[in-house]
Amino acid sequence: MLVLSRQRDQSIVIGDDIELTIVDIRGDKVRLGISAPRNVAVHRKEVFEAIKHENQKASGLSPADLPGVADKAIESGRPSMKIAAPPIRLGVLASGGGTTLQNLLDVIARGDLNAEVGVVVCSRPGIGAIARAEKAGIKTVVLDRKTSPDLASFSSKVFTACEEADVDLVCLAGWLSLLALPEKYRGKIMNIHPALLPSFGGKGLYGQRVHQAVLDSGAKVSGCTVHFVDDTYDTGPIIVQRCCPVQDGDTPDSLAHRVFEEEKLAYPAAIKLFQQKKLKLVGRRVIVTP
Repeated sequence: MLVLSRQRDQSIVIGDDIELTIVDIRGDKVRLGISAPRNVAVHRKEVFEAIKHENQKASGLSPADLPGVADKAIESGRPSMKIAAPPIRLGVLASGGGTTLQNLLDVIARGDLNAEVGVVVCSRPGIGAIARAEKAGIKTVVLDRKTSPDLASFSSKVFTACEEADVDLVCLAGWLSLLALPEKYRGKIMNIHPALLPSFGGKGLYGQRVHQAVLDSGAKVSGCTVHFVDDTYDTGPIIVQRCCPVQDGDTPDSLAHRVFEEEKLAYPAAIKLFQQKKLKLVGRRVIVTP
């Protein structure tokens, strides 16, 4: 048995060609080795299902016993077993310093979000997001928008990188380039904007420009918006919004700091709702289902 016994060099076989073997155990971390012919694709969900199946066999549980019964006693008297869902795999797109990327990495590291970042795609060379991704050991792809002849070819490169990384959800994190969306990714791309859309959004309104516009308007409340991405800037259906006050004497920097504290909560919350399949799109509205 692969996971319950946690013995080094034990293995299981998926199908006829793929073999999983425990190669290292450190504390509660188990590292797997995967052996497969070059012409055989190995998908992480397939691996998870195989491990789950082995756990079920070893524990004497049927598949119907597992979902939603983490605290149910097993007839044999052994403690109940909880099979964790596989982490959602994110592709993060960035054009700047990478503070939103870093927030997601921090939330994941704390265990507050069951996710992993499979690839970071950057639209400009030399930006801070590249250094953050490389420090975290994440595959990084730099696609300079200026070197692509048109939007279609640039977008194709971006989504090819996401496809190769097998991501479940694409998260824009300070991404400044418009994208031509492939049909298969519609409803699977999110963005976070540092204002309460539909106000203070659109082409050219990003970063400090947004906060300056809020201050110039005399608004008493600002915040952030997580929304699905469509074919134009900041117009996709809204998923989550969080508010914060605009204070007397605010500067764009001080307001940006307060808004970012809300962003740090809003983006992981939206990702969790997507992961739990609780987001239903009805026209322009996103309904959060029970």
